[in-house]
Amino acid sequence: MNEAIAAPGIITIQSMGRQIDIEYQWIAAERSDSPLIIFLHEGLGSISMWRDWPAQVCDALGCRGLVYSRYGYGQSTPRPLDEAREVDYLHVQAHDALPALMQALQLQDERPVLFGHSDGGTIALLYAAMFPENVRAIAVAAPHIFVEDITIEGIRKAREIYENTDFPARLARHHRDVESVFRAWTDVWLSAPFREWNIEAFLDDIRCPVLAIQGLDDEYGTLEQIRGIARRAPQTRLLEIPSCGHSPHRDQPQIVIDALQEFLAEV
Repeated sequence: MNEAIAAPGIITIQSMGRQIDIEYQWIAAERSDSPLIIFLHEGLGSISMWRDWPAQVCDALGCRGLVYSRYGYGQSTPRPLDEAREVDYLHVQAHDALPALMQALQLQDERPVLFGHSDGGTIALLYAAMFPENVRAIAVAAPHIFVEDITIEGIRKAREIYENTDFPARLARHHRDVESVFRAWTDVWLSAPFREWNIEAFLDDIRCPVLAIQGLDDEYGTLEQIRGIARRAPQTRLLEIPSCGHSPHRDQPQIVIDALQEFLAEV
């Protein structure tokens, strides 16, 4: 692996009616003529929780990479514990926060590839639907397009683990305010209004190529999540991976990298 990985930095953006500090990191920024991949993390994720996955992808594909921690995550501005998340929080990230970050980093003229995991996959889908001319392609791993019983049960189990094990201490290595990160995620997903959350209608507006990835053993969703994308956006390529849970890039990294290489070579 020979790409240059910059130290994480902090940039201030104007988003959601306020100024927010966002933690970000460049991979192989010197490849100025190469395609840009922006990595969008999961519901409990951050820059550090990706580990070396973005660098592996950029090395294999010869691309530049941008990784960042969303508001409330990692070393970005923490979310106050009493600040409730709205049901449309993923829409806000796609429509407001990601464009604000790209503008702050002077990337508003780029047409990036987005790689999103879980919540990040949903943000990638929404961004591609809202700004169809501004994205080259998207790859989404274990995205959510509607709420399933298995998702709710998985989050309830995660809450039990958080409250009865050393999981908070382990997660705290990656976030300034781990309690806020975890409660914001579980509180909104387990709320009654969120049970009706659904983005399927947005998928009709996606024009770019889509690679939709899911493990056959995903503990947070069924294959209907990615098959539903393909029904709405017929240009979608599906990758259903055996012996794989909710994190395909951790459970089966080489399969995912190989699929990305093939997919982006055609893009």
